[in-house]
Amino acid sequence: MQAVILTDGLATRLRSRTLTTPKALIEVAGKPFIGWQLELIRDSGFEKVLLCIGHLGERIREYVGDGRRFGLGVSYSEDGPRLLGTAGALRRALDDLQPTFLVTYGDSYLPFDYSSPLRDLRAHPEALGTLAVFQNRGRWDVSNVELSGELVARYAKGSRDAELEYIDYGAIALRREVIRSILEGEPHGLDQIQTELAQQRRLRALIAEERFFEIGSEQGISDLEQRLRGH
Repeated sequence: MQAVILTDGLATRLRSRTLTTPKALIEVAGKPFIGWQLELIRDSGFEKVLLCIGHLGERIREYVGDGRRFGLGVSYSEDGPRLLGTAGALRRALDDLQPTFLVTYGDSYLPFDYSSPLRDLRAHPEALGTLAVFQNRGRWDVSNVELSGELVARYAKGSRDAELEYIDYGAIALRREVIRSILEGEPHGLDQIQTELAQQRRLRALIAEERFFEIGSEQGISDLEQRLRGH
């Protein structure tokens, strides 16, 4: 199984911390965040990780190396001079993607089995993706997903519609053909892909039971510190 981590965000909300340190290397509970994340992914049964790097990416490469210290094989795809968005970064890495793969973000800590969306997608050949979702009800962030049975009926990033009880958990399994269909060199976001696949009724939902954590804000870092030190 292959996991892809998108680590090339600019971390505008954490500028005081990330002027010289990429967000993935922010220290949380005694070690760089990406170390915690890679351990979770390894413990979910993955052997290969592709890191999409951009801003200060050489620092991430120095810390992670080839991944052996984490029990993984890690490779890299570098952003070019023009930012192409989350899906655009995957399009740039197309030749390195397996036929099915898991995507997550370099600031997300998800206490669940990272392999479960990928296994669900492989079990349903009619689907093009499986999105992990959480019944958020607006508690941890703005909810953006409506379900219909086992499918994502609607994905609406930025919406404040009260009917949207679920939220994108921060992990999605995709087929490589979805990324191949993106026009090379053009900006494209994963949110656009998720919206389109939901409209086509080809995006499945996998419900996560435990809240997500993120390090995109000072409050998020504090919450994750408490979680990790508590365990």
